[in-house]
Amino acid sequence: MKKVVLKSLLLACLLASPAQAGWKPVEKVETYAVSGQTGPQLHASMGERGPMIGKSKVRAMAYTNFKLTWVRDYQRQGNACVLVSARPKLIITYTLPKTSGPVPAAVQKSWDVFAAGLAAHEKVHGDIIVDMVRKIETATIGLSVPDDPGCEKIRTEMTRRLAELSQAQRQASRDFDRVEFAPRGNLQQLIVALLMGR
Repeated sequence: MKKVVLKSLLLACLLASPAQAGWKPVEKVETYAVSGQTGPQLHASMGERGPMIGKSKVRAMAYTNFKLTWVRDYQRQGNACVLVSARPKLIITYTLPKTSGPVPAAVQKSWDVFAAGLAAHEKVHGDIIVDMVRKIETATIGLSVPDDPGCEKIRTEMTRRLAELSQAQRQASRDFDRVEFAPRGNLQQLIVALLMGR
């Protein structure tokens, strides 16, 4: 769990550069109810009630989703079109499990450690999303496309750049999960501890 928190803090420090300050993501937490009196029962409840991921209808223990919109200022300069400014509005939503009733004290202690580690894991996914938005700013603000007085070609170029950065964000998230869920990975250890009541 400490490794995840440190990664999260490091990413936050790296992203808070003065040149790209001025906006912050809105972060929301939604919960779904799990029940059980033992670690294995709580784990099984997450498998039954966790959020559905994508079209695959696979359930996850937790999920980080986001909505990103932009206010962009395209200006014609001569015969070119320039993206003069772009301000993002980023809403990140973390969906996390929450026990629906009292559990034995020892189980509650294990659950608290697990839940905190799971929340920290999802926060790293949130940081990866923020990093993508910062990269979009860098890759697009000031972009100039010649022979584009109607500001149409620039949108095609923007779509290409955004697609690349979006794919990179998804890959970074997948790579992070692969490490976390690998044998002896941080999240894998948290799950084992919950199941074993440690």
